Amino acid sequence: MDHKDLDAWKQAMLLVEDVYKVTSAFPKEEIYGLTAQLRRSAVSVPSNLSEGAGRKSSKEFNNFLSISLGSLAELETPLHITANRRADEGAQTSNPPLKRSPSSLPLLRRAGSISEHVSRIHIPDCCVR
Repeated sequence: MDHKDLDAWKQAMLLVEDVYKVTSAFPKEEIYGLTAQLRRSAVSVPSNLSEGAGRKSSKEFNNFLSISLGSLAELETPLHITANRRADEGAQTSNPPLKRSPSSLPLLRRAGSISEHVSRIHIPDCCVR
């Protein structure tokens, strides 16, 4: 299976683009904080889908799918922090920083048999379009 054929991988790559665009506008003092955390978590999602697709068995693929879901869930906390900071700074919630996070969730849910993990992930409304 070629990972580039996976819809979840394609959506995850779009998510990475969005995260990089958003974090490029973050203050320079966040480069080793929120910026790095968001970017690392976002990049991990398609990276683990790629690695899993390159494995020989469904069991191995499901393991890497689980890791991708964990990375997607890991985005939740820094997104909340970002949303809270934006609210504190008076940012308009009509201009949220990320737009693709929720669309990645159903694709990952369909990609494997571990959908119970996805139902626990919450992306704040002010962080999605």
